[in-house]
Amino acid sequence: MTARVSALRALGALALAGLLAGTATATAPPAGAAPEPKSPREFVALDRVDPTILQEMRYTTEHNFVGERIDGYRQPVCILTRPAAEALHRAQVKLLARGYTLKVYDCYRPQRAVDHFVRWAKDLEDERMKREFYPLVDKSRLFADGYIAEKSGHSRGSTVDLTVVRLPAAPTRPYVPGEPLVECFRPQDERFPDNSVDMGTGFDCFDTLSHTDDPRIQGLQRANRDLLRTALAEQGFVNLPEEWWHFTFKPEPFPSAFFDFPVARRSVAGH
Repeated sequence: MTARVSALRALGALALAGLLAGTATATAPPAGAAPEPKSPREFVALDRVDPTILQEMRYTTEHNFVGERIDGYRQPVCILTRPAAEALHRAQVKLLARGYTLKVYDCYRPQRAVDHFVRWAKDLEDERMKREFYPLVDKSRLFADGYIAEKSGHSRGSTVDLTVVRLPAAPTRPYVPGEPLVECFRPQDERFPDNSVDMGTGFDCFDTLSHTDDPRIQGLQRANRDLLRTALAEQGFVNLPEEWWHFTFKPEPFPSAFFDFPVARRSVAGH
């Protein structure tokens, strides 16, 4: 009996060793593959600084102007330089007291994602998302009109795309690839649903109506844009006039660097 038990234990040990070996083989990086770059220590996941800020990271989904997940977005996590994240936290505290919350759409953006945008913009045949995101803009003019560029301030880590949501935050349904698209400047109850307050256009709307101070934006929509801009300006953020959702924290810790580490928690692990 003892010999039989010993034999069974030996077989079990061999089986376990084989399983572990197979797992190691499956997860090991390809031979000669360069390790993924990691962020400098000045970067942090936003939810480590403020877990109350909502995150709807659009470029990890197919609901964006390209129509597919963007290169370099491995996980739906907002990564920023710590000073920018802490400034967002300060703005969030004040907005929570007024019954609102911030919601981010995009934060740090790797250079490989920007390269993805550039390749897409040069492919004039791919207009699958035109009706929603750039209905009045000829795709051949995306570079000339400033909607696409070969470098982005997002890659420096202190720029964020965001909005304001009234509390309690209503749930938002997921985008269904292939569903009928609606122009991003249509009335809020007609365009793709978003729990954001009404800003006059949807996020990433390639249209002059997205200009923060466009005179056609009045009333509640104007008040909502001013609410966001004022809350962030008080904490050191500067708005890009062409995009009501786009803000950069000043002074930037990395004013001239363009990083390319992937958007994933492991990129900032241990920070």
